[in-house]
Amino acid sequence: MKIVTVIGARPQIIKAAALSRAISNSFSNTIEEVIVHTGQHYDTNMSQVFIEELGIPEPKYNLNIGSSSHGVQTAGMIEGIEKILLDEKPDYLVLYGDTNSTLAGAVAAAKIHIPIAHIEAGLRSFNKSMPEEINRIMCDHASTLLFSPTQTGFQNLLKEGFNPDNKPPFTPDNPGIFHCGDVMYDNSLYFKSLAAKNSRVLENNGLKGKEFVLATIHRDSNTDVPERLTSIFESLLEIAETDAIEIVLPLHPRTAKLMKSNLLGDVYGRVKNSNLLKVIPPVSFLDMIMLESNCKLVMTDSGGVQKEAFFFKKPAIILRSETEWKEIVEAGCGVIANADKQKILSAWYSFIKTYNTLIYPDIFGDGKAAEFICRTMLNEL
Repeated sequence: MKIVTVIGARPQIIKAAALSRAISNSFSNTIEEVIVHTGQHYDTNMSQVFIEELGIPEPKYNLNIGSSSHGVQTAGMIEGIEKILLDEKPDYLVLYGDTNSTLAGAVAAAKIHIPIAHIEAGLRSFNKSMPEEINRIMCDHASTLLFSPTQTGFQNLLKEGFNPDNKPPFTPDNPGIFHCGDVMYDNSLYFKSLAAKNSRVLENNGLKGKEFVLATIHRDSNTDVPERLTSIFESLLEIAETDAIEIVLPLHPRTAKLMKSNLLGDVYGRVKNSNLLKVIPPVSFLDMIMLESNCKLVMTDSGGVQKEAFFFKKPAIILRSETEWKEIVEAGCGVIANADKQKILSAWYSFIKTYNTLIYPDIFGDGKAAEFICRTMLNEL
């Protein structure tokens, strides 16, 4: 069986590592994987370093699309992916998540009748103002095999009309849906010991376990709206200064570009002069695992980081108005605070009180989701 895997954004590179590892370890005689990098994340720190660090096979193709408007970026990807699919003639196109790379791959493959396997199917924020929500819905409804990481995601597919009793042969009109667990849980289990051995991010930044907060901010709904970005940074500063705790912020390129212009009043100056709000460059996946597994708490607008915090039993303050990972909130291990300063502060003080009583139920599978996905693709071919 030949599969073409499309990656483009940093989270997809990480997710793809789980499938590539499963193929190498257990399916090397039966599955050939061809990797296409769209170039959606074109910064070396956001892309190439991850490919090298996680041991992903070097992409056979790189479209070098780069940053642009949604339409221009997606159109370029569709054109490039279509040509590759016509040349490679794979049995499946494997897509991850909800980026423009995902959408482009879905459109390209569906138009020329190449079956799509969508990993992370069924996730919904129920907020269609998010580009990611449009991307994931459209990809799901063009796919032949849909692999949902959680029971909630699986139920979302049922509510949209997907039939769990469909029988092979599967097609876009008769798709197969599966609750398989989360490939990122596979990765977190696998890479945690490697991170502890190889990462120096704690030592290099003078950090001690459970004595710092990890924050990430990258969504355009936060970075591009001055009032929201200012509110978030005011919250970080107040928590750091009031409770004398370091907050570590690996700075996404988008956030770095917009901080000076979009932080209102004196907030930018306070951030630059703060000894407790530690702004650092983007970090590798292994460094991120070390930060997540050793921090006290996570504050993030990233869906992936919310989940990883849960994997490592860290509470998360969610800097968005919704989450795809509702199980985290339902378990009491995450609080949706949006960009509301009072809600952020309230969530912080609540977690400080309940920190040692939180329970993290087993909701993301058994750490073998990638193997399940490989077996299913082979069995349903």
